[in-house]
Amino acid sequence: MTDALADCILAARTELKVAKRLLNTEISQYPTPIAGCDVQFNHLLSERQNVLAALDSLAMSVFVPTPRTPTEFAGVESR
Repeated sequence: MTDALADCILAARTELKVAKRLLNTEISQYPTPIAGCDVQFNHLLSERQNVLAALDSLAMSVFVPTPRTPTEFAGVESR
């Protein structure tokens, strides 16, 4: 991975962690009682879930199949 790409991924992680912290703060300070149909609160929860999913996807190792390894667990062909 090039340094520029690694720097971009690091910046993305940092910004997502900031967004997560801000959303958690806003959710914790949301006035009570919270009705089941509270659209603004539900939107905050949805946004937090999106941020968490983005952080998870940045941390995930992705398998990219090549002709020599058609599946993740196939091993390497010997020719």
